Amino acid sequence: MLSALWNLGSFIIALSILVAIHEYGHFWVARRCGVKVHRFSIGFGKVLFKRTDQQGTEFAIAAFPLGGYVKMLDGRAECLLPEDEQYAFDKKTVWQRIAIVAAGPIANFLLAIIAFFFMYMIGINSAKPIIQETLADTPLSIIKSDTPFQVTAINEQQIGDWEALNLALISQIGENEFNITITPLTADKNSHSFEPTKTFKVSLLNWVFDPKKESIISSLGLLPYTPDVHLQVENIVKGGAGDRAGLQIGDKLRAIDGVKLSNWQEFVELIQKNANQALKLEIERGTIVTTVELTPEARKLQSDSIQGYIGVSPVVDPYPEEYLVKLQFSPLNAFIKGVEKTGQLTKLTFDTLIKLVIGDISVTNLSGPVSIAKGAGMSAGYGIEYFLGFLALISVNLGLMNLIPLPVLDGGHLLYYFAELIAGKPIPEKIQEIGFRIGGAILMTLMTVAILNDFDLL
Repeated sequence: MLSALWNLGSFIIALSILVAIHEYGHFWVARRCGVKVHRFSIGFGKVLFKRTDQQGTEFAIAAFPLGGYVKMLDGRAECLLPEDEQYAFDKKTVWQRIAIVAAGPIANFLLAIIAFFFMYMIGINSAKPIIQETLADTPLSIIKSDTPFQVTAINEQQIGDWEALNLALISQIGENEFNITITPLTADKNSHSFEPTKTFKVSLLNWVFDPKKESIISSLGLLPYTPDVHLQVENIVKGGAGDRAGLQIGDKLRAIDGVKLSNWQEFVELIQKNANQALKLEIERGTIVTTVELTPEARKLQSDSIQGYIGVSPVVDPYPEEYLVKLQFSPLNAFIKGVEKTGQLTKLTFDTLIKLVIGDISVTNLSGPVSIAKGAGMSAGYGIEYFLGFLALISVNLGLMNLIPLPVLDGGHLLYYFAELIAGKPIPEKIQEIGFRIGGAILMTLMTVAILNDFDLL
């Protein structure tokens, strides 16, 4: 419950910021083009707070926070007095109307740059994409290495951390092949030396990726490096099954029901398969070997299956410092990185939309508000720098989505205005109305698919 409230609160904050910046872009340019603005609202429905400035614009916060709008003086929606025509949106030149409409998405791209700027100024902890090994029968099983290796480039695009690798691999969805460059590490990771880089051409012709079941990293066959996990207890949840069984910090796990344990993952799998089943767990405590009775508790998964758990975590070796990286830059370099990152995400989002339209990507990959809310909550929980990165990502998506040439979106209005420039006269209102209805139907369909995806109903 607390997790859901945290996600909801983070989502509302993020969405309110994004909407406010987007609508302020429209508002700011409209004012400078001499358009009278009746209302600037964050949210819809009942007005909770409002204030009117000296120019007669009402600034409001409404009860339903999922959106916002800027209401301008417009002769198509109200009767104009002769003296008010010069302040009406529809009476402005085509280029002025284009500037006002385009200002919203542009504001979102600027927000992304600013958010990334502050993120890189604060600094964000990350890790180099070190791979332990590749999985058999996957596209990347062609990579053979006796030691862990670092992914350093995808199609000559330099890769410095896991996020960069993830984004680069996502951009390959729908492609037939890509190149991956790796740098094998020496067997002694403390030597800080590397073997020569190697580049492989990876075929994706037989690759099937289901984002609901696995990450793109594992789907392609990369097994990330993880520090050694020991069969020894480090933490115990008070009141959990492990605590009730009498387990103590430092206990070494030896066997379950007489079956010798070889690694922690094997122990986890046995616990998960034996919910509500009494097990005999052999442990080593100091110099004493003893047996305790352990009954894993049961929890229900989204798939309605039951999984056992005991509330115990193991001793894990520290992550090697040479595999860690902190992305922190001077103000100038942080701004440059912010621009580069925004450009990269814009290209990735645009390419993804194109692949979605031509069928290279399934609509089942669309995410709706629930997934976005979870992302907001997770990023906010990690810290302000991660929340800024999430905010920038969603801002880029919002800006680009609004430029899609559907009549109900900013891109649709821009399409009509550019058509007006070419034709020399406005598009007939009847045609615009038909377009609005078709665009609305398409948008509602996509939103429905995204929401169904959130609840795994497709």
